[in-house]
Amino acid sequence: MTNDESGVRAQARIPVRVASFAAYCLGLYAQYETTSRLRGESNERQLRYIRRWGRKILALWNVEVIARGPFVEHGHQVPRRGASGKGRIFVSNHRSMLDVPVTIDLVQGRHVSRADLSKWPVIGLVARRAGTLFVDRGSKKSGAAVVLAMVAEVEDGEAVIVFPEGTTFAGDEVRPFRHGAFTAAKRTDAEIVPIGLAYEGAAAAFGDESFVEHMKRISRAPRTRCAACVGEPIESRGVELAVLEARVRDAMQALVHQARRTLDETPSTTPTA
Repeated sequence: MTNDESGVRAQARIPVRVASFAAYCLGLYAQYETTSRLRGESNERQLRYIRRWGRKILALWNVEVIARGPFVEHGHQVPRRGASGKGRIFVSNHRSMLDVPVTIDLVQGRHVSRADLSKWPVIGLVARRAGTLFVDRGSKKSGAAVVLAMVAEVEDGEAVIVFPEGTTFAGDEVRPFRHGAFTAAKRTDAEIVPIGLAYEGAAAAFGDESFVEHMKRISRAPRTRCAACVGEPIESRGVELAVLEARVRDAMQALVHQARRTLDETPSTTPTA
């Protein structure tokens, strides 16, 4: 195949994937609404639909995820509750728009996300119905409100998924954390489960660009490989906030390095699209 042919195929993937994404989101939304009206609301059903959504997005973008850690190595999600019955707080480094469907597939929980996403076409609709907790990073009032929302979720036996770096970064260095997830953990004695993600090559990284440009670049790629390593739960009970954050950050950094090694050592099993 010539470079021109390869370039044409890459560009053609963008509208195909975006259109398929929109159609699937709206179809799944309609199906979920119909089922909920007939059978009533159910957290279990909502989480199943959320995972279905995440897996479909990974398939549309031809993302190969190599998972390591408890439960995920056998294709199962990490349970949203610990032994105490309280919900867990899952925390991951943040590198790409693909982090959301990757983590949705790995663990049972709802994301904390930037507030403006709730107003985006299609994505905002799905995110709102999925129970996403929205936060305006520049507002102390919004930050305090989302901490209270996380506390309520955890106390109710539900889990939340947080990217505590606050935004996306390129590379494997885990950046300093924002405090919200750890404040919620301290108030509830919740377990924190760290996750480390690494992507093959630089194409998946969401850097200094618009979301549209990032999505175009991801969509042009024939295949994207990601390694995701899930760590053991870390207890928050009786641990000072600063110590807890440092402990989790160290664990996450080790998991990111493990994910990078996993990518380097594991041959691909997914054909290019």
